[in-house]
Amino acid sequence: MLKNVSYNDDKTINEIDDFVGKPFSIFERLKIGGIGSSKLLITKTDSIISNLLELDHNINYCNIEIRPKGIILRFRSLLETYALIIPYYKLKLFKGKSNEYSVYIDKYFVKLHVGKKSEHNFFKKISSLRISN
Repeated sequence: MLKNVSYNDDKTINEIDDFVGKPFSIFERLKIGGIGSSKLLITKTDSIISNLLELDHNINYCNIEIRPKGIILRFRSLLETYALIIPYYKLKLFKGKSNEYSVYIDKYFVKLHVGKKSEHNFFKKISSLRISN
């Protein structure tokens, strides 16, 4: 599900919490070892997300937040923030070339360039949480 999350709307926040769960508490964040990724470079997307990203001419970055029942992939276009809300049961995660990961849900996909070892470990953490969920 792709949502504009630029504004604090209770209806949108509740809908996101229903899909992927409420954010982890500070204790749980420490136990997991962090729930957020660093800034990841977007290399390729589907046509819907691509049309949003082409509105401005900046380099396209995103970040990923881990939630109890899924992940949230956030990116910016112009002055708006968009979120791709992905429950674990719909998440398809593929490792492409040595430095590329692909995140799929239904008709959406995002390919990300991953260079650092910590970023590779973050995707391993997502895979293990997906399996255990």
